[in-house]
Amino acid sequence: YESMKQDFKLGIPEYFNFAEDVLDQWTDKEKAGKKPSNPAFWWINRNGEEMRWSFEELGSLSRKFANILSEVCSLQRGDRVILILPRVPEWWLANVACLRTGTVLIPGTTQLTQKDILYRLQSSKANCIITNDVLAPAVDAVASKCENLHSKLIVSENSREGWGNLKELMKVFLCHPGWSTVARSWLTATSTSLVQVILSLLSSWDYRHASDSHTCVKTKHNEIMAIFFTSGTSGYPKMTAHTHSSFGLGLSVNGRFWLDLTPSDVMWNTSDTGWAKSAWSSVFSPWIQGACVFTHHLPRFEPTSILQTLSKYPITVFCSAPTVYRMLVQNDMTSYKFKSLKHCVSAGEPITPDVTEKWRNKTGLDIYEGYGQTETVLICGNFKGMKIKPGSMGKPSPAFNVKIVDVNGNVLPPGQEGDIGIQVLPNRPFGLFTHYVDNPSKTASTLRGNFYITGDRGYMDKDGYFWFVARADDVILSSGYRIGPFEVENALNEHPSVAESAVVSSPDPIRGEVVKAFVVLNPDYKSHDQEQLIKEIQEHVKKTTAPYKYPRKVEFIQELPKTISGKTKRNELRKKEWKTI
Repeated sequence: YESMKQDFKLGIPEYFNFAEDVLDQWTDKEKAGKKPSNPAFWWINRNGEEMRWSFEELGSLSRKFANILSEVCSLQRGDRVILILPRVPEWWLANVACLRTGTVLIPGTTQLTQKDILYRLQSSKANCIITNDVLAPAVDAVASKCENLHSKLIVSENSREGWGNLKELMKVFLCHPGWSTVARSWLTATSTSLVQVILSLLSSWDYRHASDSHTCVKTKHNEIMAIFFTSGTSGYPKMTAHTHSSFGLGLSVNGRFWLDLTPSDVMWNTSDTGWAKSAWSSVFSPWIQGACVFTHHLPRFEPTSILQTLSKYPITVFCSAPTVYRMLVQNDMTSYKFKSLKHCVSAGEPITPDVTEKWRNKTGLDIYEGYGQTETVLICGNFKGMKIKPGSMGKPSPAFNVKIVDVNGNVLPPGQEGDIGIQVLPNRPFGLFTHYVDNPSKTASTLRGNFYITGDRGYMDKDGYFWFVARADDVILSSGYRIGPFEVENALNEHPSVAESAVVSSPDPIRGEVVKAFVVLNPDYKSHDQEQLIKEIQEHVKKTTAPYKYPRKVEFIQELPKTISGKTKRNELRKKEWKTI
């Protein structure tokens, strides 16, 4: 570890684009026979369908997609594209196509509601959205309120009015001398005007196959590449901006040292496509190392399917949230043999020592925990060859100088609890986000002295290992999801029975922690059946915001604990929940 950290040095060129400077370089090595024969991308689903792409095929298909973004959708460099798809191959093509065109990718989870989608479209000023036929109706319901949105692409076997069908466009698209203007008319036309457009221009239209000839945009290393929405704690989710180098180069730390990947590896990361963790371990980290990205499109989590997949396919590196490992070790694993698996990692929330011990007893493999944020690459990790201390998140990654600091930004000695900080002065590390978009005050609030403050609290022991203590911003980590109390409380307070509410984390043997709501009822509802009322409130939250955020526990109380200024004391409620642990 010490030599790794000391020898780590990564040059940052003036211009950098991951598609051209990394993926296309692997294509060249592939053609020259200088790379193992395993694919770049390997996709399966529960129906037995399977798809494999070499780096050359990934390049060809992503260039076709890039042409659709540029020619059909009339997108320019710097335009913003919201991508809301499950684990389908088009999600990966969209990622690479946005890199090639210099458009800014904004991923979102498929669990977003109509309200969530409207907020993201409006706040991001997105010019294009790519989704499937499940979420397309929600987009159509709010599109008229989004003045910047002019292009909509759908991944579906069926056509939809006002949408470009991506599957069809990837095969063939119509060409016309004034295509850019016509394409925008086509994607936004009503059925009547669409007929008029087609009839008036029919004589000059021509059919051609979607071309895979595309010149990658020459992006500067510090240009914005992607925007990730955070979970939101004291307000609505923030937009976290990352550059072409912060992830495209910065995540080499994850791929080389934490994931320990080589071009011979097959990497499976189970993260939801809406989160930055998918960018970490399903795109950049493995492909930086030339490894194969494996994915299984499971509509819902099924422990037996995970175990069967690990047994059947030559997966060498597995990454998942602690909740997944917790559920897997509860199964009888004696009939499963993981012949290829050699390295397991976990991130998203702290993993408990009992889970790592059970996993080791059943598989013979350790779980290497890592710690990071949407705003960063890997901050701390347990690396290959390093002694693992159960419960610790390891030592600082080579990318950062990590310290425990006090309220004044002074470095604290080992054993003393404080805020986890990353040194950003005099030289800001490149594996860090640039800013919160349109929120300069929040960006400024993350700085304290020479440090970026993560918002998490912890301590460092005498051996240099870091230990997580608590989240300073009240974020709830449940099943790998980061859930901010503000949005849940907003949803709760919209129910007619709720006078006021407070949301905190509560311990759970399976998920680690879950959302618990403390609710003060309006007088008219105090005589209602409480069990039935809890169910109604839970269903209301599921429909109002993303379903994974709903409170699995609800407790009715007479009043919320508050400070003298009237602020809810969530910390007091949280301590009550965790006092027996």
